[in-house]
Amino acid sequence: MDKALAQRLTELVSADQWLMDMLRAARACNLPAWVIGAGVLRNLVWDHLHGYSERTSARDVDLAYFDTIDLQAEAEQEWEDRLCAALPNVPWAVKNQAAVHLWYERRFGYAVPPLESIEAAVATWPETATAVAVRLLPNDDLELIAPFGSSDLFAMILRRNPTRVPPEEYRRRHTSKRIRERWPKVQILEKPAEQFVVLQLLAKRPLTADGVQTDQQPGFQ
Repeated sequence: MDKALAQRLTELVSADQWLMDMLRAARACNLPAWVIGAGVLRNLVWDHLHGYSERTSARDVDLAYFDTIDLQAEAEQEWEDRLCAALPNVPWAVKNQAAVHLWYERRFGYAVPPLESIEAAVATWPETATAVAVRLLPNDDLELIAPFGSSDLFAMILRRNPTRVPPEEYRRRHTSKRIRERWPKVQILEKPAEQFVVLQLLAKRPLTADGVQTDQQPGFQ
């Protein structure tokens, strides 16, 4: 990820008390290899770039974690219950990315292999602009995971990540989320760029706030 964009995103997250409260709650719950990302970060950045004074409401707050030991849906619900107890007004949506392959075919009609890490999971998220996640480290630093960088996020480009999401699902998503209506400056692309087709299976190491790649993976299995 571009260091300047990493710093810019870190500053936006740090200045958002609602998001920081959620990051602290997740850290306190100590889920394995957890991150918060996707739509909540998209909303944060695009609201800022549109000059909105009020936050675009989030239908849910995606908290992803990676636990190969307990793949049961009940475990996800237990974590979600703990987070709801900590911050009951947050619409938590908790998913174990290590278990995605167990239900993906039932929901989308085709099977996928198990994921290997939380970074690999973020690299499969539906759009390049939302394949971005953050966690709060014990020393209060923010760690970013952005396999495709954050250029599309800050350029306000919605682009399909072809790793797992077919075109029809991509169109359904941006239509149902009313992207054009909510953020009229966003450019919606129907075809992924070749560079993202090449990169789709690559999950880069996470970044520290200054944009430097790190081998540290706190809480990873």
